[in-house]
Amino acid sequence: MTTEPLTIGELVKASGVGVQAIRFYERKGLLPAPGRSASGYREFGADDASRIRFIKRAQDLGFTLREIQELLELNTAPRATCSDIKKRADHKIAEVEAKIRDLQRMRRSLRTLSDACGESRRAASQCRILTCFETGWNCD
Repeated sequence: MTTEPLTIGELVKASGVGVQAIRFYERKGLLPAPGRSASGYREFGADDASRIRFIKRAQDLGFTLREIQELLELNTAPRATCSDIKKRADHKIAEVEAKIRDLQRMRRSLRTLSDACGESRRAASQCRILTCFETGWNCD
């Protein structure tokens, strides 16, 4: 069963991303160059819409374009296993957990600075937050 080719507008609707994103994915090699109709219009397939949704979901979970390219390659590699994919997912989980720790540290530091500043009526030039940023002192 063959399906009719999709125009870029139809691909936008089917994939949920804009024209610029589609062109960006093409430039980055994540989406193969489309065929052309006799009149020169680009023609896409339903598999292109699925691939774009895959890319977008992977991006939403924090995978970089390079990592997504690796996942796409593994998906078609004859010797690749689910374990190969799991390793990448576990690595991404570790990265996310490290970012969470960094964000929690940043929040603690900002709270400490904010609490130290209080509701002071001092001039902004005397604000401990700005002083910390200017001097490079330990802001914790």
